[in-house]
Amino acid sequence: MSALDWTVLGAYFAVMIVIGVWSKNRIRTVIDYFTAGGKIPWWLSGISHHMSGYSAVMFVAFAAVAYDYGLTVYVWWAMTIGIGVGIGAFLFAARWNRLRSRHGVVSPLEYLTRRYNLPTQQVMAYSGALLKVVDIAAKWVAISVLLKGFAGIPIQYGIAITGAVTVVYVTVGGLWADVLTDFGQFVIQAVAGVVMFAAVLGHLGGISALWTMWGDLPEGHGDPLSGPYTTTYFFAFLLIKTFEYNGGMWNLAQRYMGAPSGSQAKRAALLSSALWLLWPLVLFIPMFAAPLIVPGLTNSDQSYVRLAQELLPTGLIGLVLAGFFSHTMAMVSSDANVISAVITRDILPVFVRRLRELPAAGALRLARVTTFIFVVVSMTIAITTQGQGVVLKIVVDVVAATMGPISIPLMLGLLPWFKRSGPTAAITSWAAGLAVWAVIKWVIASTNQTLVVAAPLVTSLILYVVIGLLRPENTPSRDELVDSLNTDLPSASPDRPTATLA
Repeated sequence: MSALDWTVLGAYFAVMIVIGVWSKNRIRTVIDYFTAGGKIPWWLSGISHHMSGYSAVMFVAFAAVAYDYGLTVYVWWAMTIGIGVGIGAFLFAARWNRLRSRHGVVSPLEYLTRRYNLPTQQVMAYSGALLKVVDIAAKWVAISVLLKGFAGIPIQYGIAITGAVTVVYVTVGGLWADVLTDFGQFVIQAVAGVVMFAAVLGHLGGISALWTMWGDLPEGHGDPLSGPYTTTYFFAFLLIKTFEYNGGMWNLAQRYMGAPSGSQAKRAALLSSALWLLWPLVLFIPMFAAPLIVPGLTNSDQSYVRLAQELLPTGLIGLVLAGFFSHTMAMVSSDANVISAVITRDILPVFVRRLRELPAAGALRLARVTTFIFVVVSMTIAITTQGQGVVLKIVVDVVAATMGPISIPLMLGLLPWFKRSGPTAAITSWAAGLAVWAVIKWVIASTNQTLVVAAPLVTSLILYVVIGLLRPENTPSRDELVDSLNTDLPSASPDRPTATLA
């Protein structure tokens, strides 16, 4: 990388910090810190939802899949998310928002105590927090691998640099800083993505390469599903992504909670769905074409790095690298914010009674300290492991282990069709899903990715529904909570909920 590339990258980091400091002036309470007081415009919420859904893993692990197998990575990954978020726009988005506007909910897990009971909420909180810290450690590794490929910076220093910038703006500015930097990162990433897209098409002879390059690529690279990615895998991924990206991945629920109303949260979800179906194609086309431009790579994880080094002039490499950073920092900052919400609202007050009665300033201070600690712990794990061969393994395996069992009670508990399912169904489905994953992964030692991804979620789903039918535990209070999420309340302002879960 040249001095101009470093200048571009440094300017990007500086802008992120400035946004975080500016956002600090909009934060007065914990509600502002975690949900922006319900004042995020729907279009900004939708863009932030989209940006918070993927990271630099796309340019490392998924770039490798694109290099080795072609089109299939778009079909089983981006397309399933786009469809799943579109489904969630009609089922979940507005209900997440009404938890805040009607009941003053700040953390996505806060409502579980009333919907089920305290033990259920605590089980979900602890297992989900563990998932997030490991998942984000993998994201730090991914971006540091890219930085090492471009500039030769050791992985631990790459993690330290990106982590230091992220921890400043997200700790200071909360969700406002998160969504505003998401927007800035979206613009930067859009420019970087279009630059790479144009460079690849120019190298291959123009726009016609979009339909002519497939005949020159290795056999099967134009197939919608190929290699280990089968039709069954596609539908399994669609199922898990529908839950994961509509609130099972807690930070994405916050985007809906931060919108002014349930109807605007639905619009945000539809925008995010459209972005997922269209924008990844622009990003993936260069990855699909990589075997024609940088053939014979033994380490396909480096394919996107090699493309940039081969095609882009001085200055633009720094812009593309800033685009890589934008994805990871968007996801990490949003995860840090929501984990802080869960810890400060759902975990710590159970053990330290005086934390339930903190004044506004004290509660806000605790939220910032928790956010800082989460980012530092995830960085420490990433630096310690050095990311040797764990990036895609962690993202797929750990999410498969816990996302389904956590998201089933969390998500279906919002819907009126599952009122009969109570604490027994929630805890049993969670425990059984984890047990099934452990058996498949460690007892059977299966390498079938479809089985690893789908079995825990399907197990949890079936048990949650069946136990609810055989042993209904709905009560008037629980039914009232679920029914209250059916419509917006016109008289409720975004930051003045009419009821609470207390």
